Amino acid sequence: MAAFVALLRAVNVGGTSKLPMTALKAMCEELGFAAVRTYIASGNVVFTSRKSETAIKTALEKRLHAYAGAPVGVLVRSAAEMAAVAADNPFPEMATNRTVAIFLDKAPPADTLAGIRGQKDEKIKLGRREIYVHYGDGMGTSKLVIPAAKAGTARNMNTIATLAKMAAEL
Repeated sequence: MAAFVALLRAVNVGGTSKLPMTALKAMCEELGFAAVRTYIASGNVVFTSRKSETAIKTALEKRLHAYAGAPVGVLVRSAAEMAAVAADNPFPEMATNRTVAIFLDKAPPADTLAGIRGQKDEKIKLGRREIYVHYGDGMGTSKLVIPAAKAGTARNMNTIATLAKMAAEL
C-alpha cells in the first residue's frame, strides 16, 4: 500500500462547503483507504491505498459531490511527491507561513507567468505540478491573480511539511 495526501479545494470557507474532518475521514475509510488521518480543518487527509492517484481522485471527488451536492476539487500527491514539493521550495530563506505551493493536476501552462496580474512584492516560481508563491506582505493584502491557479489549491510550507511528515510515517 502506498501513502497519499489528498488536498480538497474550497473546504470550510465561509458559510458554504462545510465539511467536518470526521466526515472526510469516514468517507475515505468507506472508499477503502487505510490509516486515514486528517490535518487541520481545511481539507487535508493522509492515507494509504492500493489505488492509483487517478482512481483516488475520481472516487473521492464522486463521494464528495454526493455529500456536498456540488463538485469539490481534489488534488492528490504520493508521499514522495509531497516530500519533493517541500524540498523543492524555491524560497527556503523566506517565511514559511507566507510561502505557498498551489497544487495543480498537471504542470503549469507555459504562459503561466505571462498571465499574472496584480503582482507587487510577491515572488513566483513554477514547479512540477505546483506554482510556488512567496507573499512578501502576506496574503491578506495581496492583489495577485494567477489565472493558471484557478483550479488549484494552496497550502503554506508549514502545512506541506507536516503533511509530508505524516505521509512518510505511514
